[in-house]
Amino acid sequence: MKPENILLVSRDINNLELKIADLGFAQKFDPKTGLDLVLGTPLYMAPELVKHQKYNEKVDVWSLGVITHQLLCGRTPFDSKTMKAINQNIVNKKVTFQEKEWKKVSNNAKDFILMCLDRNAENRPSIEDLFDHPWICEVNDNNE
Repeated sequence: MKPENILLVSRDINNLELKIADLGFAQKFDPKTGLDLVLGTPLYMAPELVKHQKYNEKVDVWSLGVITHQLLCGRTPFDSKTMKAINQNIVNKKVTFQEKEWKKVSNNAKDFILMCLDRNAENRPSIEDLFDHPWICEVNDNNE
């Protein structure tokens, strides 16, 4: 997943409709065996992809964390000038919210990002779990 693949279908602000595009390499997988094919845009890859480990659907949760970070501050959390440095950042760099862009962002939003960017895929929440996150519930409550 990456922002370029998220398309707005409707211009109606009260009834936004999104579509996900570019699923040409999407695959079904057996949760017992996982996948090991490495595809995707490096800035949005989860650590298990960078390390060429078996992975599951939680790589998409990682990508969601990167996308959310980017949407809220204007840049990805692991960007660098070389692929080697990007990969090292994905595997090792601590995500912080020290820049001025984060001053007006809620603690719930920051917590959401950190949960998505948990390097331990077993601890990383599922998409279903994220629907119950306070930040998502807060956004939904404000729109009702």
